[in-house]
Amino acid sequence: MRWLFWTLLILTSAIGVSLLASYNDGYVLIVRAPYRLEISLNFLLILIVLAFVLLHLGLRLMHYTKRLPASVREYKEQQRIKNGHAALVEALHALVEGRYLVAEKTASKALELGEDAGLSALIAARASHKLKHRSKRDYYFAEAERLAPDAAIARLLSQAELQLDDRQYDDAINTLNKLYKIEAHHVPALRLELKAQIHLNSWEQVLAILLQLEKRDAIESWHLKEIRQQAHQQIIKRYTDDLPALNAYWKKLPDDDRLNSRLAYSTAEIFIRNGTASHVAGGEQFGNIAAEIIEMSLTKKWDNKLAGLLGDCVTSNPQKQLQQAEYWLLSHEGDANLLLSLGNMCVRQGLWGKAQSYLEASISVEDMPATHIALAKLLESLDDIEGANQHYRISSKLFTEAA
Repeated sequence: MRWLFWTLLILTSAIGVSLLASYNDGYVLIVRAPYRLEISLNFLLILIVLAFVLLHLGLRLMHYTKRLPASVREYKEQQRIKNGHAALVEALHALVEGRYLVAEKTASKALELGEDAGLSALIAARASHKLKHRSKRDYYFAEAERLAPDAAIARLLSQAELQLDDRQYDDAINTLNKLYKIEAHHVPALRLELKAQIHLNSWEQVLAILLQLEKRDAIESWHLKEIRQQAHQQIIKRYTDDLPALNAYWKKLPDDDRLNSRLAYSTAEIFIRNGTASHVAGGEQFGNIAAEIIEMSLTKKWDNKLAGLLGDCVTSNPQKQLQQAEYWLLSHEGDANLLLSLGNMCVRQGLWGKAQSYLEASISVEDMPATHIALAKLLESLDDIEGANQHYRISSKLFTEAA
């Protein structure tokens, strides 16, 4: 609609000027001795307009010519930015699609064009890592450090992640330590370090990292408990030959960890095996510790496997231990492991008939090799060789079937 308006306006103006010119008989006389120039006024006006237009165009041409180098540079810069952005976007798409060769090439192109040097270099590094081109990967990380020093956190985090993927655990930790100097307790970095420390069996460090993640609510509770339990179990194994140190470590654990059935079982088993079972000095003392660990855990949460370990604890007060186990039997009468423990306790106190009753009751609930062996030993001590041999054969058969 606008073009129609301007067309009509121009035509109307042209017609108006033509009409005015047709009624204009004036002329202009220009005298400069010895010359005289007489021209029509209309023609002079046309010459003036043409002169103005030519002057305007000449000035515009001069201005354009003067700005031509800058315009060319600006155009080239715009094209560089456009091409660099397009290459970076293509590299990102190729990376997430698993086209790593294309990702590396287009990210390298974006890096050359100066498009977000830090991000371009990191994309190229990740793509090179996937292609197993380690030297290229390290080159791109060096370029990221040189061209984008302000993006150090992203570079160090990516570098540590790829080192971890290559099982370079010590290198990954060194890289993360550099990151911590920029931002302490960086949560994604802590998660990466947690993985590295687990692989290095640095369980004390694992516990320290878990504490930091827990403070920041940066780890799910079930995952936290699982890894913490694993760390405690591995540390506890180190104290197998140093029971006083194990006891000291156990006392330092939080209540939630000490009441954990699996941790309680692992710790009590060490005390039983290396303390009472080996008849070392202070054997009953360690038996008391093992029994206390088991009883505390069972009071919090019942665990039949842990209950089965209770009968192996040689304590300084076996009568009290037996009474506690019989009290638990009132609410867990169908627990074969508890009945086995009761049988073993009665054997140590010389309560042969009671021991035999508990062991037979355990077998009636669940046919376990350990119960048959315990009953066979009891019958053997009572000179019932035939009955003992029968239970030995059954236990051997059960072991074979389990294998």
